[in-house]
Amino acid sequence: MQSDRPIFVIGCPRSGTTLLQLMLHSHPRIAVPPETRFLISAYFHRRVHGDMRVPSNRRALAEWIATGKGTKFRELGLDAREFVEEAVRAPGSLGSVLGTAFASYAQRFAKPRWGDKRPSYFQHVGTIRRMFPDAQFVHLIRDGRDCVASLKEMPWYTGDVYSAVSNWAEAIDHGRRHAAELPPDAYFELRYEDLTADPESVLRALCTFLGEDYDPAMRDPRQVASIAVPEHKVWHSNTHREVTRARVGSWADRLEPWEIALCETVLGDRLAAFGYELSGAPRAAREHLAAYRATASRRRVARWKRQARDRVSRLREPGPVAAMLTTAQLARCQPV
Repeated sequence: MQSDRPIFVIGCPRSGTTLLQLMLHSHPRIAVPPETRFLISAYFHRRVHGDMRVPSNRRALAEWIATGKGTKFRELGLDAREFVEEAVRAPGSLGSVLGTAFASYAQRFAKPRWGDKRPSYFQHVGTIRRMFPDAQFVHLIRDGRDCVASLKEMPWYTGDVYSAVSNWAEAIDHGRRHAAELPPDAYFELRYEDLTADPESVLRALCTFLGEDYDPAMRDPRQVASIAVPEHKVWHSNTHREVTRARVGSWADRLEPWEIALCETVLGDRLAAFGYELSGAPRAAREHLAAYRATASRRRVARWKRQARDRVSRLREPGPVAAMLTTAQLARCQPV
């Protein structure tokens, strides 16, 4: 039997996750929408949304997804009223209501399997597994120096270089834990540089992990870019062109010498572990290292606080969390 497990694409922002989203969306059985913003928020506000076994609560949550400020439901191209009614008919659990939005998106393209892409999900793998116990995670890794250089240029990025460096380090460190803790059929890593150098070989390996047959259309995702990438996201303009390696290693011209030194001082061991060659830059200045450590510490404290709040919330769950939509979810829908 072919798999119906949900697929989540994760990684540091600007790692090429949109390219991978489109490659997956080009598969005849898989639909992966543009980024939405309701999945994690709904989970952390689940006590507000209430017990999903109550139809009126399912309706209220679905209406928030469809009309709430910042959920980006509009990017799915779905009829809001039809989605709300479908969510009300869904099984009575948080994951079931949320999964119905993505399943409806897949139905829009007559595809049986759905995925979701948001880079920051690397921080929430455990949370996502609570909602979707059979989820498969695909972690795309790119040279951290290229990620930092690209983040600096994004119109939506509000952080500084220290935040960007911290973000890549966190993505890699979370990935190491996921690789050690998750079952082999739940977590898969690939490098952006390998994906762009030899798309077919890498995509074939990915399809094997996903339990899918490889399809040649995945090599040329330009065909679906106009559908699965919103026009306002001009920073994804390269997805409308053929797969290229033009930006690989471009950090050398896009980062200042002190930024390269900071990246290699802080990230050097991680970069080398994934096969990225260091430039031999001198050790970062003391003030730059102090600024990075302060930023990393603030991010770490914020993460600990979020985890602590969630542990308290788990003591008073308002209702079932795990989805009951796929074959494996139905078999493993006991509370985690």
